[in-house]
Amino acid sequence: MPTNRTVAAEINYQGEMQGRPAYYATDYSRDRLALVASPVRIHDLRPDKDKPSLQEEGFMLLDHKTAVDNFRDDDQIKRIYLPEIAQLMQRLTGACKVLMAPYGVLRFSEKSGEYGSRANTRPARFVHVDSTNNALSMLLNPLLKAANLTEPPGQRFFGFNAWRVLSPPPQDVPLTVCDMRTISTADLIPADAIFDAPGVPEWSFEGYLVRHNTKHRWCYFSNMTPDEVLLFRSYDSVAQPLQCVPHVAFNDSTCPPDAAPRQSIEVRGYAFFDN
Repeated sequence: MPTNRTVAAEINYQGEMQGRPAYYATDYSRDRLALVASPVRIHDLRPDKDKPSLQEEGFMLLDHKTAVDNFRDDDQIKRIYLPEIAQLMQRLTGACKVLMAPYGVLRFSEKSGEYGSRANTRPARFVHVDSTNNALSMLLNPLLKAANLTEPPGQRFFGFNAWRVLSPPPQDVPLTVCDMRTISTADLIPADAIFDAPGVPEWSFEGYLVRHNTKHRWCYFSNMTPDEVLLFRSYDSVAQPLQCVPHVAFNDSTCPPDAAPRQSIEVRGYAFFDN
């Protein structure tokens, strides 16, 4: 039976505004957002015997050791970690093929000395979904081209994120994910996600911001370790039912003030299926 342990927190939803919203990976002062802080109860699923799944809630936590010993080494990410996650997804889902984006995203909570030290290193403080159907030309097509494919293999595919903490438990700023069964298309607001790393031409794709809805069920796993990985869906080529997982960082008020600042890495990919 599920437990009733919840954590009270505030998370930022998108409110009403004129014009199309946009958010930047590095220079937040350029964001065009209308954020509304909303109190929520976040369910801690760590004690539950009935575990969530990618098929039902859209996310799951797995034990997963990695051979990477330095997550700041881009070569290890590409050579070791991305193949590890691709193999994990194939074993887990039976996908005929998995393609991974060729990078990892390191993030650090505000208490860390590395917070904001490089492009796109700050935890996302507003509810969002990473991509939409309109983002495929920017995100998926380059992966297909690199794999010498002219179209997606299989009849169906979904996008996913793999999120891992690099710091010891507990986390001061964990990631909370929303049960995808509790969201609707009316909750989603198209927005421009703009990457503005210094010295590199800006580029963008479409993501979703999210309107507040009291039906949303927010969840997290307390005390994650570096030997675990949180998988969640970001996109599905089948439009209905809606299969994407909004997510956002939050302050865990139950975390001791002397806890180590959260460090994490996120990688993204697509799993393809024959049917």
